[in-house]
Amino acid sequence: MMLNAVAREGDAGQPWLVFLHGFSGDCLEWQTVGEAFPRASRLYIDLPGHGGSADCRVTQFADVCAALQATLLSYNILNYWLVGYSLGGRIAMTFACQHQREGLLGVVVEGSHPGLQSAEQRAQRWQSDSCWAQRFAREPLNQVFDAWYRQPVFASLTPAQRDALVALRQNNDGSALAAMLLATSLSVQDDLRDALRDRNFPFWYLCGERDSKFRAIADELAAPCHVIRNAGHNAHRENPEGVVACLAQIVHL
Repeated sequence: MMLNAVAREGDAGQPWLVFLHGFSGDCLEWQTVGEAFPRASRLYIDLPGHGGSADCRVTQFADVCAALQATLLSYNILNYWLVGYSLGGRIAMTFACQHQREGLLGVVVEGSHPGLQSAEQRAQRWQSDSCWAQRFAREPLNQVFDAWYRQPVFASLTPAQRDALVALRQNNDGSALAAMLLATSLSVQDDLRDALRDRNFPFWYLCGERDSKFRAIADELAAPCHVIRNAGHNAHRENPEGVVACLAQIVHL
């Protein structure tokens, strides 16, 4: 299974930047950041259940990783960085940690969770994600997203920012989002902490300065971390210039 993607060609010989969006996003999500790197080739992927990949259904992380690998091969991408936000970052970490990935130059994640550590946490998260999945499948998406963006992790959003996100996300396919939410629930993701400590690839963590939950996770991982000023959980949307500056330091483009 191949995923829908938008490719932008850069200079020959430069590595690719492969961008993975967060839950309910699409291939447009990273383009403001990515287009600041015209020398690199850029690939903006629609994850399963999203955008042009809305009809691609998966049941587990392994399916997503296989689809990502097939998509990279279809574009003959041999040297690349993975850049992922939230869900996209969890997929990037899982993809990089589970196999020896030839051509992978490094992983950059923004506001992404390495995995839950107890059965109790997993049970609670599965119950929460199952409730959200039912809502996405059955209720008007503008109502569901208004509630979604009132969760504590999005507390730094202003009312105007929240309304803009609700308007942007309500054009999704609710049943497709529900299926992807369950397939890639944090409750079924491996705890990647040990694998990240033992990794054989470069790894950087980005988070907004107002994203206290994920700043604490970054400290826990003891990975190189860039804190994005004037931003909360969705740092690349709230301060794209800050994220561009950090990426430029990391990928040297």
